[in-house]
Amino acid sequence: MNSRDELSENPQLEPFSLRASHKSPTLTALFLLLIALIALSLAAIFIRLGELELGSNATVFNRLWISTLFFGLWNSIQRIKTQKEANGSPDKLKHKDLPLIQDIGLFILMGVVSSVSVLFWAWSLTQTSVANSVALRNSTPIFTTLLGWLILGQNFEPVFLIGMAIAFFGAAAIGIADFSFSIDQMVGDAAALLAAMFYSIYLLIIEKLRVRFSASTILLWRCAVGALFTFPFVLLAQEQIFPHTVFGWASVLALALVCQVLGQGLLAQSLNQLSSSFVATALLLEPAIAAFIAWLLFSEQLTLLNGLAFCIILVGIYLAKPRKLSTATQENNA
Repeated sequence: MNSRDELSENPQLEPFSLRASHKSPTLTALFLLLIALIALSLAAIFIRLGELELGSNATVFNRLWISTLFFGLWNSIQRIKTQKEANGSPDKLKHKDLPLIQDIGLFILMGVVSSVSVLFWAWSLTQTSVANSVALRNSTPIFTTLLGWLILGQNFEPVFLIGMAIAFFGAAAIGIADFSFSIDQMVGDAAALLAAMFYSIYLLIIEKLRVRFSASTILLWRCAVGALFTFPFVLLAQEQIFPHTVFGWASVLALALVCQVLGQGLLAQSLNQLSSSFVATALLLEPAIAAFIAWLLFSEQLTLLNGLAFCIILVGIYLAKPRKLSTATQENNA
């Protein structure tokens, strides 16, 4: 029995299900990805609010440990419900959704590389300009496509590559006016590129794990490993570990529940139907959505270039839209 059969028999194992649209699961996955992008676009705002009381490392740590508690509680509740529906026979679920040794290695690697990506990106912002950091961080689709071809043996249609290139050009146009080259900023630029590379590895690992595991199980491991990995950085930086006001707690709770649980959860769920390369391309919309939200909330100015870049990204994503199921889905149906 494959993982898709397991989830169909035990829908409680999957918190963000695609069952709502049996006829068009890919369309449902695209909708979930859009919601994920909106949630992830709020991360910069919540991080900025959280850092009014905490350092950057402590903000990330609180985001992860809170999310770990949520996914741990969710998985436990769903497991109990599933066992009851199996007429109190835990043996029916004995071998389901349980990681093998190689899976545990992938889980740990996923948590480490995703945390390294966040730390590299945060550090790059202190070493180079925001425009440089954002522009170079947006090279994630290139790394995802390249690594997917080299490591997973994925093949890409020419129209997808054209769409990805158009979307990448549109995303680069957002910060190209302020992009600058400086010897002094080369270290920060390199850190932003490394952040993009590690995030692409993170997406590829999730796509691989979605063959056998639910999104909630994957995110539980990601958050738990990430929290353990980032905690020493908080101690080394001698940062305050927890918020001390209601406003501070509200900020990190929103960061955890909206961005990590909802955003990353739906992102992981969409990878059951969409390829990691397409998801990485769609993530190029994140800066544009963030700019629009900043315009709504903070009245920040939107330029004609912003609007044009947004349209170009949409055209690229449309061209790159999936024409066949992802690697995970193909393996599930094999």
